[in-house]
Amino acid sequence: MRATGPEWDAGGPERLYVLTRGRSLRAERMTFDLVTLIVARSEPTPTMQPEHAAILRICGSPLSVAEISAHLRLPVSVVTVLLADLLAERRIEARAGVPKAILPDIALLEAVINGLQKL
Repeated sequence: MRATGPEWDAGGPERLYVLTRGRSLRAERMTFDLVTLIVARSEPTPTMQPEHAAILRICGSPLSVAEISAHLRLPVSVVTVLLADLLAERRIEARAGVPKAILPDIALLEAVINGLQKL
């Protein structure tokens, strides 16, 4: 006969607590933002936490923190803790996201168009 009672919810807060070992690293949130690109520098090892190994597997090419969060179906706050572990072990490389392009001044573009039209 099975014991009755609440079953462990695989998506509940207890699981997230276990994944991060109760840590919430606010400093790492400064290091990682949603568009920080992550690239694996090593292969997963058999003794790794499964989520760490999954990050290394999916980051063969650059992925943003937001994309990693979506792939793993974990909150960004949990992913940043996991990434901080991997970064401390030098298993990943974190790169700043691509900066927004600086668009030229509209007045300058209009002056160039007008100059070309006069040719």
